[in-house]
Formats: sequence, C-alpha cells, structure tokens
Amino acid sequence: MADVIPFDQRDGSLWYDGKLVPWKDAKTHVLTHGLHYGSCVFEGQRIYGGKIYKLKEHTDRLFCSAETLGMTIPFTKDEINQACIDAAAVQNIKDGYLRPVAFRGSEMMAVSAQHTTIHVAVACWPWPSYFSPAEKLKGIRLDISRWRRPAPDTEPVHAKAAGLYMICTISKHEAEAKGYADALMYDYRGYVAEATGANVFFVQEGVLHTPTPDCFLNGLTRQSVIAIAKARGVKVVERHIEPEEMKDFSECFLTGSAAEVTPVSEIGPYRFKPGTLTETLMNAYADEVRGVATVSA
Repeated sequence: MADVIPFDQRDGSLWYDGKLVPWKDAKTHVLTHGLHYGSCVFEGQRIYGGKIYKLKEHTDRLFCSAETLGMTIPFTKDEINQACIDAAAVQNIKDGYLRPVAFRGSEMMAVSAQHTTIHVAVACWPWPSYFSPAEKLKGIRLDISRWRRPAPDTEPVHAKAAGLYMICTISKHEAEAKGYADALMYDYRGYVAEATGANVFFVQEGVLHTPTPDCFLNGLTRQSVIAIAKARGVKVVERHIEPEEMKDFSECFLTGSAAEVTPVSEIGPYRFKPGTLTETLMNAYADEVRGVATVSA
C-alpha cells in the first residue's frame, strides 16, 4: 500500500459547503462532533461514462439518513445533485467514485449538539472494481464475522450513518488478516444479513434468495439487481435465511455501489460456484449502469 496517495494529499478540488475548494484545503478541526460522536452520514456512488448512476436516489437517501440523525442539510437536493456533478467534472473523472458526506461541526463537543453547523462535502476520485478482476472471476472468499448487525430498536439501521460501519471495519480487517476478501455478518437474531459493505444473494435451482433488509440497508444496487432479475423472469425471494441453509445454495454474489455484482466462492465452511445466473446478472448490471442495454425479459 506504500504507493497509495493519502486522501488528504491528493490534487484537484472538491465541493465543500457550497463551493469548489482546493482538495488539500478541505479541512475540518480535530474537535469536530462528527469525528467524536459519529454524527455523520454519507453516500457512495459510481460514475460511469460521465453519468452518475442513480444520483437522485443516492441524494434522497443522504437526506433521509440525515433526518434520521436529526441533522438538517443546509442545501437543497438539487444543489447536492449539482455538487456531485461539479465534483466529478472538476476532477475530470468519467469513471470513478463519489463520496457525499454530511456531518456536525465543532461548535459543541458533547453528546448534545443541536447548535452545531451541518457541513457537507462531495469528493470524486478514480476507483476501479472493489475486488481485483482475477479475484472477481473465480469468486471471492468470505469469513464469517463475530459481530452482528444490530436490532432496529438499538441503532438507526436504515440510515447510511458512519457509526454503523465501525463493526464492518473491524470485521473486514479480521477477515483480511485470515486471508479472506471480506466477511459475512449475521443479524442480531442469527440470520444471514450482509457483507461489511454489500448485500448478499444466493441461488437455488434458478431462484434468487436474499435476506430481508429489516435491520440493514436495502442497497440501491440490491434494488437494481432485483429489478433486473425480475425483468428476466427470475424469481426473487426476500426472506430470513438461516446460516445452515447456505449449504444448499449453488451460487452466491454480493451487490453494492463499490462491489457492483461480485461472485462469491466461499463463506466460512460453505462453498459456491459462480454460475450462469450470477454471470448473467453481473453482465446485465454492468450494461445497465453504462446505459448500453435495456433490461428485458
């Protein structure tokens, strides 16, 4: 990782509180509430061929997440949409990743922080596939995390909030230390939930099975893949999945803005073989985001 440029040392500009500023000048204070108390929400979205995929839907979710945390974003949705477009354009990025983020400022440093300024920034940078092409083709290997997705009455589980990713980072680090690419997380009841930053799907006799997103994000990529599958006549079942059921599934894949559609070959003791349906949906999703094909049956 020695050749990776730290994100605070990159060139160009990003959008910060209503205007484009030099990348290296986009700074916040160490006593920012969002850093200490997790009062921060964000989005992760891709730009393909100069067009941001599901831009409005991502912005809608950003505002919904902020509202859930009691934060009022001081810009309109149209202004944030334009900020995303401007952040990509100023960096001259046609294919890459965007990170809109909203967070409480440094006026108050306590649990109670109603009078903090809500800051908003949008940055864009080149980002290839979340997993390497070779890794993706053969299917990635997942560990099973010791951490579980929390119950909906204990955390704002449907917000894309920074604090909810703490156990994801821990889980992914532990998985990588064991030689895995990622980790699968169960939920508070013990059902299969999701990976650390992506939703999960399984295939059984041509039918797609995916966990009900009642305590984690119903990802926008997840929604796209479900729509693509249904348009092709594939039956999709959203339900609670017991861990031992994984032995009966033939294929498995992850979905997410970063992960896109990524085949899985192994989850702990369970084995899968990337097959026809996974490949079909992977290619169909790639076509959709680039606007080169129309979803059809």
